[in-house]
Amino acid sequence: MPVLTRLIPSPVVVDIRAGALGHLAGLLADQRISSSGRLAFAVSGGSGLALRERLAPALPGADWYEVGDGTIDSAVKLADGIKGSRYDAVVGLGGGKIIDVAKYAAARVGLPLVAVATNLAHDGLCSPISILDNDNGRGSYGVPSPIAMVIDLDVVRDAPVRFVRSGIGDAISNLSAVADWELSHRVKGESVDGLAAAMARTAGESVLRHPGTVGDDAFLTVLAEALVLSGIAMSISGDSRPSSGACHEISHAFDLLYPGRAASHGEQVGLGAAFAMHLRGEHGQARSFAEVLRRHGLPVLPQEIGFSADEFVRAVEYAPQTRPGRFTVLEHLDLTHDQIRDAYADYAKTISS
Repeated sequence: MPVLTRLIPSPVVVDIRAGALGHLAGLLADQRISSSGRLAFAVSGGSGLALRERLAPALPGADWYEVGDGTIDSAVKLADGIKGSRYDAVVGLGGGKIIDVAKYAAARVGLPLVAVATNLAHDGLCSPISILDNDNGRGSYGVPSPIAMVIDLDVVRDAPVRFVRSGIGDAISNLSAVADWELSHRVKGESVDGLAAAMARTAGESVLRHPGTVGDDAFLTVLAEALVLSGIAMSISGDSRPSSGACHEISHAFDLLYPGRAASHGEQVGLGAAFAMHLRGEHGQARSFAEVLRRHGLPVLPQEIGFSADEFVRAVEYAPQTRPGRFTVLEHLDLTHDQIRDAYADYAKTISS
């Protein structure tokens, strides 16, 4: 008998709208995630505490846990704190670090995770991956996807605009990541999950083509949906392939080579994606990327985030070492230092024309 369908790991509810936080308690009860209100909230010590004051009256059965940082130690400490307390779910209320810590802790104690994002900085909000700092730098840990995803546009607008800009770069970079995946399929025979690729590509295109700005609710909704779709695409494929290619290798290289100087994740991957498109010979697409990134206030040249051209060339040269076994346009071309330098000079000229 043929396989007629497949199960897709995804949240049972995605609520993206202005004022969504005010409906959180009712949503969790209506979806039978927590009818008792016994919830473990993970929050930051800054904006998270202010949101706690706002939400606590509607959630009298909840306990609140302050998360210090985005480390594996903090995630284990949170798991130890909530273990054995008979909660219905863990709620990560905050940015990417808080949600990643909450994801890992929820997985460790076997509870569902509700992600309540307070900014749109990257596509990890709904992904099956926790990025946590450890003694060796930073690690990726597989976890279940959130059971619910809540994004209040009013809260997103109150966050610094750089977080929205970062999310834009991360969403657009999907197009470069999928191109790398398809390149690996043609050259190496790597299997491509067509549904995951379609979702990631659609997410990237929706942000790239949208005429709005970071101040528009319509644009913020599209961006939030794109980041959620990217996370689901990673759940479908079982890894980060739909959203991570040469663009992310270049970003990881910045982080490793220049600790303390790196820009935001989205700024780096957006720049990396535009350059990777140029390396593929897609000069028109590279110009389109640069135009959209510029329009939203993101960098298109390394000098715009405090790096020299030579430092960028070094990062691109080092980038393949950050993800051994992943095949992208960087591994395919295997350019020398001088070839990368020449390619960058041509890229800078191309996006300026």
